[in-house]
Amino acid sequence: MRHILLTAMLLLTSACAGPLPAVDPQQAWIDLATVPGNVLMADRLDNHPVNDGRYFQVSPGEHDLQVRLQFDVPSGGQDGLAELQTRTCRLQLHFPSFVAGQRYLLKAGQQGYRPWARLYDSQQQMLVPGKTLRCGSI
Repeated sequence: MRHILLTAMLLLTSACAGPLPAVDPQQAWIDLATVPGNVLMADRLDNHPVNDGRYFQVSPGEHDLQVRLQFDVPSGGQDGLAELQTRTCRLQLHFPSFVAGQRYLLKAGQQGYRPWARLYDSQQQMLVPGKTLRCGSI
């Protein structure tokens, strides 16, 4: 079992090690950002799985973006010592007017146990907030 889990983890991380594809000027590009220690991955575009969780590249117009955010939170431990537990949350952002050739930034993080996400344009103006679909521990 341990061997299977290790092999799966290596395959997943090797997909992230390659270079990003060239930016298509006919599409909008969405970078992802979070604080160190958190993991933020693109998950679904218009309810379809994405091939590479490091970014979104979308056609102009309206789209739904879903991301997975993982972060550590304290949990009750023995002897009153807090242990860390990984919390995984799925967040969704809906934006009606992506523009071809434009770069956007999807930032996500957490305040305590609550995740947040926001979409920004290239001038760092917030366009839309995200909403939490669900959270749980892994």
